[in-house]
Amino acid sequence: MSEKVKLTAILVQGIATLIICFLTSLTGFVYAWPSYTFQIYLSNDTYLDAPITINQMSLLGSIVNIGGLIATPLCGYAVDKIGRKYSAMLFGLPFVISWALIAATTSFYTVLFAVGLSGFGAAGQAVSTVYISEIAQDSIRGALTSSTVYGFFFGLLMSYTFGGYMSYYSVLYTHLALSVLYILMLIPLKESPCYLLMLEKEKEAAESIAFYQRVDVSSKEVELEIQKIKLQLGSKADKILKSDADTQEAEDLLKKTSAESNEKKETAWQFLKRSRSSQRALIAVFTVMSLTILMGSIVLQVYAEPLFKEAVPTMHPNTCSILMAVTYLTAALLCASMLDKFGRKALLTVTSILTGISNIILGTQLNLHWAPHWFTAFIIYGSSFVYNLGAAIVPFVLTAEVFLPQVRGLGNSVAMATMWIMNWVTLIIFNPIVEWWGLGSAFYFFSFMCFLSAAYGQFCLPETKGLSADEIQLLFLKEKRNDTQKV
Repeated sequence: MSEKVKLTAILVQGIATLIICFLTSLTGFVYAWPSYTFQIYLSNDTYLDAPITINQMSLLGSIVNIGGLIATPLCGYAVDKIGRKYSAMLFGLPFVISWALIAATTSFYTVLFAVGLSGFGAAGQAVSTVYISEIAQDSIRGALTSSTVYGFFFGLLMSYTFGGYMSYYSVLYTHLALSVLYILMLIPLKESPCYLLMLEKEKEAAESIAFYQRVDVSSKEVELEIQKIKLQLGSKADKILKSDADTQEAEDLLKKTSAESNEKKETAWQFLKRSRSSQRALIAVFTVMSLTILMGSIVLQVYAEPLFKEAVPTMHPNTCSILMAVTYLTAALLCASMLDKFGRKALLTVTSILTGISNIILGTQLNLHWAPHWFTAFIIYGSSFVYNLGAAIVPFVLTAEVFLPQVRGLGNSVAMATMWIMNWVTLIIFNPIVEWWGLGSAFYFFSFMCFLSAAYGQFCLPETKGLSADEIQLLFLKEKRNDTQKV
């Protein structure tokens, strides 16, 4: 399907996306802040009542993940109960409260509570993903939904820069002000038309579509978009998809799902239980998310500092962090520009293979030291760049686009929970692997996961570029996908 998007529509949807995804930038603040604050808290010049211990430092650095995991199930409930816009505002509040508490206290335990509370805001990435995917037109959806990843990297870069050039309290007040600004910027935005139609508010939905697509509210474009969303809400794929011998069973299943879901109001879990395409979409998202996280990037983020100290001892750690954030952000922006041109499968497959090769090179370098120390830093930056050029982004784009509206909130919540859990699993298994087989061997394991991810992407994952939600459902139902993957 080809879809022409007006330049003004691209601008409006792009600006709205940058506002919505700024929630992930606030998350980046929380993740970056401890790295340049630990030395202050550990020293006698601490701003707390007393210097903290190493164990307290470790707890402070990890508790945001616990808050995120706890709050993730709330995302699916919130987006369906109070809407996408107000959920986005709601998940911005923990950041405001957290930075205000940290700025006002000298107690370590209050700081610990505040950082844990910010994890509730970090869980809101699922809300951002749903909101953006429902205001973006299909032909630019990949570039816009990937903003939830490069928004996070932008937050890392901003916070690292603040930490290198601003005082302790100046950083806190800046983070607080930007958190408040995020909520205020959401006010002029329209609610998702999909959510409004779920509430049977067709007039408001038409106004929302007209606002984001920059057309007249009574235009044919608005009418067609409303019809398309209604078909997605009813799963009536038989009215917009062609049938043939290969897709007959898929159509019958979609018709059955539509008829049964229209008879009575169903919960997201009830709809998921009867929708085979949604089940397969959830399995695909879970698999891709798990495999890409097990490729080891989180380990490089956590353990890069000692490697950098050995590789480039004359460079300040904060400078290394800023360069790493620039690497992440540059790769993610390039990925966003390529997603709607080359598709999801190609980027996932190619970048997974290249990341696997990079991990093998890094593993041999750590074991054998066959190259100068600076090469270790070079391969870390290179591996991080390639990973964020596709493999890091594609899981979040898939999460945004493969689910029908009835289970979109639930599906995104499950995906985010998978991310939190697999990050924890990867860090947990890293130390035993290093202890038993050595540091280099850990990256051999990660390279194996890279190649497994490439194989899954190439042979099991359907191409979803430029397709509507109903067309994507058919891809997950068909046994033979080749004919429907022509875009």
